[in-house]
Amino acid sequence: PLSARIMALADVFDALVSPRCYKEPFPIETAMDIIKKEAGSHFDPLLAELFLSMQDDAMAIMEKYKD
Repeated sequence: PLSARIMALADVFDALVSPRCYKEPFPIETAMDIIKKEAGSHFDPLLAELFLSMQDDAMAIMEKYKD
């Protein structure tokens, strides 16, 4: 389903850029590169392209909810 494909992107992006007890966060650019690389295999290619085109929006949302 579309909702599952969207959540897959959001979940992986959040996991990559968020600090975890077992890892430091990846820089946004690295996370975006990983999503780009996995488009068409792990991620829906059209949704990945759309997500990548909205990098500024993703950064603004991260900043708003960083706490």
